[in-house]
Amino acid sequence: MIREVFMPALSSTMTEGKIVSWVKAPGDKVEKGETVVIVESDKADMDVESFHEGILAAIVVEAGETAPVGEAIALLAETEADIEAAKQQAAAKTGAIGGGAESTAAPVATAVASPPPEEAVQNGASSPRPPSGRVVISPRARKLAKELKVDLTSLQGSGPHGRIVAGDVERAAGQTPTPSGPLVTPMTPPMPTPVSVPSAASSTVPSLAPLGQLVPFNTLQQAVVRNMTASLAVPTFHVGYTITTDALDGLYQQIKSKGVTMTGLLAKAVAVTLQKHPLLNASYTDQGLQYRSGINVAVAVAMDGGGLITPVLQNADQQDIYSLSRTWRDLVERSRTKQLKPEEYNSGTFTLSNLGMFGVDRFDAILPPGQGAILAIGASRPTVVATAEGLMGVKRQMQVNITCDHRIIYGADAAAFLKDLADVIETNPQSLTL
Repeated sequence: MIREVFMPALSSTMTEGKIVSWVKAPGDKVEKGETVVIVESDKADMDVESFHEGILAAIVVEAGETAPVGEAIALLAETEADIEAAKQQAAAKTGAIGGGAESTAAPVATAVASPPPEEAVQNGASSPRPPSGRVVISPRARKLAKELKVDLTSLQGSGPHGRIVAGDVERAAGQTPTPSGPLVTPMTPPMPTPVSVPSAASSTVPSLAPLGQLVPFNTLQQAVVRNMTASLAVPTFHVGYTITTDALDGLYQQIKSKGVTMTGLLAKAVAVTLQKHPLLNASYTDQGLQYRSGINVAVAVAMDGGGLITPVLQNADQQDIYSLSRTWRDLVERSRTKQLKPEEYNSGTFTLSNLGMFGVDRFDAILPPGQGAILAIGASRPTVVATAEGLMGVKRQMQVNITCDHRIIYGADAAAFLKDLADVIETNPQSLTL
């Protein structure tokens, strides 16, 4: 028996996934529940386990390539006797992808129009064309051949079953193939390599743009595009507020040696304020206003290589500031390596976007889908202000702007929330440590 390994839906918004790497190679024994492949979903890399035991007979979608959710990415043979049939079935599937013909569910029959006797080199040995007689071409190789004006009919494929991969096209064009994995064609055009540096600001921006090249969106960027496009359908409004941060800054200086982060303090302040304003933590549905059972504060984080992710501090109002800061550090570290679970980045009920760390004075944030509000936080700066005694003084102040879904939240609601948030930060920040 031959079973198909499908591209799984790792999140509710996932429509396609990218194969990061195959943990198992063709011919390897696979146990039920054992990790077979690592798949990049919208915002995380996740292990995909096998529902059955058997032998990984053939890989249909190689590492570095993408496939729609529900499409077969590999074939699993129950016994060694089924391996050859599985290979033929895989060849038919890859041929359908590369040649645009319909895929064949059963192994390909031998009574097919006989093609010219060609051979393709695979790993240094001769490997015949697939029994279907079609020239098997990966989608990336086909796109690259068009860009580089390479005649595909003149090439011999070096991929599985003689498949023409991007490396073959690059060699034919006189270029050095770009390595991207053990079985795979390089991505074309190549993505800029993220540079790891200590600075938070510079670590999220590629050092040099690939001038003159078209760089495809990665899966994380594609997810951002979908979310932001969906947000355009929501009627929103913005309300700004100036908050004096001297007391909060003083508290931070006292407890930062204990591992407390400013992000943790701000998230805690927002969560405590949301307890008094559950409407700001609610969301719109076609059936009515959906109040949330918990306060889950998401915080936007820029990712190396482009895109952003929003790790979620779940039940932030119920955690002490020290636990909250430890949780935040862990979430950020795992988000950088794309190891977050879906519920750790898609369960937010209210979002913070803090560009103040980059020196930004003020900005408006775009409302995330499924939430009622997002708070944009600017930098805290020394500002000359009038004191209560009628004198001039210098205080540190920051500008915050809230973006709200006007279908459920009105201006007075947003203003009341910001006023109470300012009261917590300005007059009673010590309450955040309780």
